[in-house]
Amino acid sequence: MSAAARPLLIFPCNGNGIEALDCLGAAYRCIGFVDDTPEKQGSQRHGIPVFPRTALASHGHTAVLAVPGGPTSYRSRRPVIEGLGVEADRFARVIHPSAHVSPLARVGRNVLIMAGVVITSDAVIGDHVVILPNTVIHHEAVIGDWSLVGSNVAIAGGSSVGSNCYIGSGTNIIHGVRIGDGALVGLGSNVIRDIPAATVVVGNPARPIPVAKDTR
Repeated sequence: MSAAARPLLIFPCNGNGIEALDCLGAAYRCIGFVDDTPEKQGSQRHGIPVFPRTALASHGHTAVLAVPGGPTSYRSRRPVIEGLGVEADRFARVIHPSAHVSPLARVGRNVLIMAGVVITSDAVIGDHVVILPNTVIHHEAVIGDWSLVGSNVAIAGGSSVGSNCYIGSGTNIIHGVRIGDGALVGLGSNVIRDIPAATVVVGNPARPIPVAKDTR
């Protein structure tokens, strides 16, 4: 670890946060997790303390990586992250040393890119995006803000994933497909046509499935 590594807080102490530890390289050193779960606060994970949200203010010059969310909670990522009250310039961009990101690609803030990911020329990765290991995002593909992309996903050139989407591991998305905001693509799906916003699809080829109405 470099002595020049920037101190980093990771929110929350979840699966994505733990996996982020392997991605820091020489750029960052994690000084703590931040988590809202009282049972986690005051404990340690891998020798790293877990703090309440007050640490975000008390460590006001520390970089922050916020990576909440999964297939059951991905649509709440935006309000959760915005609710942290973190200034935009504090958000980190964490890229595993083994990932390859083309210098012709554009990567936003608060992005976690895990081991073995390949992002090619003119691809655009929005803000607050998590990309799991060994995914390939080809030329001119776009991943919208707040989205989660699983492992071993192939997103062909010219495709676009909207904001606040979840793309399950093992998915293939063909050239030029458009996935609407808030959509979920299930594990191992093959997407060969556009997907409307807020739709859940699975299968080969991927087809919509009914979902329970959110009555909250």
